[in-house]
Amino acid sequence: MGFGGISIWQLLIILVIVLLLFGTKRLRNIGSDLGGAVKGFKKAMSDEEKKQQEEPQKLEADEKVIEGEAVKEEDKSKP
Repeated sequence: MGFGGISIWQLLIILVIVLLLFGTKRLRNIGSDLGGAVKGFKKAMSDEEKKQQEEPQKLEADEKVIEGEAVKEEDKSKP
């Protein structure tokens, strides 16, 4: 049982080496920073989708067409 030719024992050895190099506190900080970045990205994407869904409705509500003809107004100073 392995992951692309890597056994579970090899993964455990790599995990131990990473823990020794970085320490648990630093890895926790990296994990929380990464999690916060992912949450922020997801929130920005959902906000953008909501904004795009609201725009067509807003345009339809604001759309008012005034039909008519442009007429030149006569000079009122003439008697």
